[in-house]
Amino acid sequence: MDIAIVGAGAATVGLLDTLAATAGSPGAVTVFEPSPHLWRGRPYGPDLDTVLVNAPPAIMSIRHLNLGHYAAWLGTHGTSHLDNRLGQPLVPRALYGEYLTHTAETALATLREHGWRVRIVTARVIGAARSGANWSLRTEDGRGHEADHVALCVGGGTLPDHYGLGGASGFVNDPYPLARTLDRVPHGSSIAVIGSGLTAVDVVVSLAARGHTGPITLLSRSGVLPHVWQRPVDHRPQHVTVEQVAALHRQHGVVTLDDLIGLLRAELDEAGEDFEAFVAELAATESEEPVRRLQAQLAAVDDVRIGRRVLQETAHSVGPYAWRLLPEPDRMRLRRHFRMATSVASPMVPVNAATMMRLLKSGQLTTAAGVRKIEAADGMFRVRCDDGERTFDSVVNAVNPPPRAIPRTAGPLITALVADGSAELHPTGGLVPADPRLQVVGDLAGDGPFITLSIAGIAAQAARAAQTILAARD
Repeated sequence: MDIAIVGAGAATVGLLDTLAATAGSPGAVTVFEPSPHLWRGRPYGPDLDTVLVNAPPAIMSIRHLNLGHYAAWLGTHGTSHLDNRLGQPLVPRALYGEYLTHTAETALATLREHGWRVRIVTARVIGAARSGANWSLRTEDGRGHEADHVALCVGGGTLPDHYGLGGASGFVNDPYPLARTLDRVPHGSSIAVIGSGLTAVDVVVSLAARGHTGPITLLSRSGVLPHVWQRPVDHRPQHVTVEQVAALHRQHGVVTLDDLIGLLRAELDEAGEDFEAFVAELAATESEEPVRRLQAQLAAVDDVRIGRRVLQETAHSVGPYAWRLLPEPDRMRLRRHFRMATSVASPMVPVNAATMMRLLKSGQLTTAAGVRKIEAADGMFRVRCDDGERTFDSVVNAVNPPPRAIPRTAGPLITALVADGSAELHPTGGLVPADPRLQVVGDLAGDGPFITLSIAGIAAQAARAAQTILAARD
């Protein structure tokens, strides 16, 4: 069996880890990746220490169903990176990249020990087509490669330039790595950051750590900031589970959004918590004044109520499974609350929230919602918002690509697969294989939930893909 893996980020690490654990008789694995930073992907390459992993260790394991795998590797590394409010180590993403590298290299060594042939090709795959029982892949250097199975692990989409500012002096289209891009920003300049999610938080916190003295403004249509992680508690969902959702599906033949709401209500009722009050708190996400809401979020880090914790955990553990069972009208209902859902499901860590709060209180950081237009003119940037026009020296793009967007670098390969008939584009984004010998792992997988996959979701996908590939050999 000859397996070709396109890409070498977190999804590939999860795939290799499962292959190494269950590989059986020898085969061959070829990984195609032109980047010098193998196994890290875009998010976990070398960068500033202020660019932190935005989640506790228990949900950052790349080994599916082993929540302690990352924490065990981290060991004493995390001692100097403790977030005292969260009570958990929150390390720089570059250090998490070392964990991914260690896991991948360990998996490759295990495969070699079991007689597998392992090869890394430092070239981008630009074409693939079925050739009888095999695949023929073509890399940008013009070479051909054969494989029995192909796994696409190409990462997330390319950051969109919504306002057409590409090429303008003072515009940063992709902020990562911040160690490089923030060097171009004068310390006293006025900066507009497009977006208000986790990437925007990384930019603001890193600017502050580098001693930036000029004003910073977060520009977005909604003005919604991420929620703040709460200190973990010893609670495991009993109602909002894959097993309960599957039981509903068996019983009724369909799962509705109201069914899922009922499970969450049961979870909170059993804990003695007010479901209606929780819903009202969530609904206020898109209307409450950002500073007041952030203040309340920081004050609730130690709140023992389970509502938000359950929703955050199950959005990633149960959500992808439940999404596939929902009727389209219910999916549309959820998509209308994208900003609120993203804010809850992808919170910021308390140490970053505290920095944001300090900057907001001092007035150095402000927010502007209702952005209509941004244009470069006369060496400056003019921004038109609902409340008037503002000017800035620099603009940093912190708008994340939508879930299941196709990375620009993977465009030629995706086009070739669709033309070959071995895959098709899903109407809501992403790619759906039409051949069982093709696996799509990561956010590119079509018909996924309307929020971006977490590491736990990627690990689950990678494990299923590895098991599917190996089962085809038996």
